Amino acid sequence: MRLDLRPILRTPGASLPFQFRLDLSGMDFYGARPFAHPVRVSGAVRNMAGALSLEGTAETTLELTCDRCLKPFSQPLALPVSTLLAEELEDEENDEIVLLEDGAADLDEIFTTALVLSMDAKHLCSEDCKGLCPTCGADLNLGPCQCRKEPDPRFAALAQLLDKENE
Repeated sequence: MRLDLRPILRTPGASLPFQFRLDLSGMDFYGARPFAHPVRVSGAVRNMAGALSLEGTAETTLELTCDRCLKPFSQPLALPVSTLLAEELEDEENDEIVLLEDGAADLDEIFTTALVLSMDAKHLCSEDCKGLCPTCGADLNLGPCQCRKEPDPRFAALAQLLDKENE
């Protein structure tokens, strides 16, 4: 969505609200598509003494897969987004300010970038998820598996000493 900001560019104190839905269902993250539901975006752009300030929120429910136990789960997301907008930059080093194109801001790009940057590298269904047994693949959240625990090969020499003592 392109938001035309020309009506408030020269009016300090003016504001322009916005609200729309953003479809990111086609966005791929390492083979997964967490944005299965539309993203609800709302907020406003305010002219604060000549500086345009965008304040908004992106809300959705992410459909994720736990990185430990591989179970699918849903996670609500409410991401606040705040940025400054300008028609031109006075210094080229300030990359936190979003430039307007013909007096309009591309809200799709601003909010998509914020959502992508907010994505975690790991997704866990719960903080205490125990994951899967590396030997048999059983879900350790449901209880212990039936695997016989292999002794640590670093302690094999100590195990031999204990075996000799018991003889």
